[in-house]
Amino acid sequence: MKIAYFDCFAGISGNMTLGALIGAGADQERLRKSIACLGIDGYRIEVGKKMTGMIEATDVCVHLDHHHDHHHRRLKDILKIIRDAELSDRVKLTAERIFQRLAEAEGKVHGRSPEEVHFHEVGAVDAIIDIVSTAICLETLGWPKVIASPMPTFYGYAIGSHGVFPLPAPATAEILRGIPWRKLDIEGELVTPTGAAIIREIATGFGPLPAMTIESIGYGAGKSDFGIPNALRVMIGEEAIVTASSTESVGVIETNIDGVNTQFYGTVMAGHFSVGR
Repeated sequence: MKIAYFDCFAGISGNMTLGALIGAGADQERLRKSIACLGIDGYRIEVGKKMTGMIEATDVCVHLDHHHDHHHRRLKDILKIIRDAELSDRVKLTAERIFQRLAEAEGKVHGRSPEEVHFHEVGAVDAIIDIVSTAICLETLGWPKVIASPMPTFYGYAIGSHGVFPLPAPATAEILRGIPWRKLDIEGELVTPTGAAIIREIATGFGPLPAMTIESIGYGAGKSDFGIPNALRVMIGEEAIVTASSTESVGVIETNIDGVNTQFYGTVMAGHFSVGR
């Protein structure tokens, strides 16, 4: 079975996910052709390389044309864009479920129904591109089974369309309820709401690196400098089937012989061995 291990040692965002999957071998040409089916204009995807710490990572940037009106969208608007695109059913369903998670988390945090949520940052064109592109990349890689590491802890405050909010962002914390975290305690946003929704939807489990034969590795670069390599690592390969070593069973029969003339031993033993054959 094909496995993709998402090693979130420095967090996860939409851009980082896309960069890591491209770095691990996702077909860029097929991605660009597929994403054009969304019918969204006013953006340009740039894929390059950058150093983060001592690691070279794939850097994905979605540049927006500010001459276009990138208005806020509701969930139904985004789902219509996805459903009307000429994409496979599984790509559409994966992207829809990711946005549904975002809408439910945002709605719960702000006391609204998912349908009433205005998506602001997470509904921007770059988030739509990141989420749909992630599903497309997973398809080009053969839909591997995704396992993820525990999420790294972080703290601080950030400024968004709703004002100043604590980190992890309320929507991020809501999406990742029930998911294991590990202590890192970096000041700054390591896991974005979009990144949280992506990994929560596509991952089937969270824990250490599973037994696998690694075939390709990709690093997706983050945008901020936290004093550590800010990258998401994705390792793709085949699940390793561990079998127990074979053993040969041996039976032992023992007896005591007492009061027998030793001259008879040779004849008796020869007879027993001939039966054993």
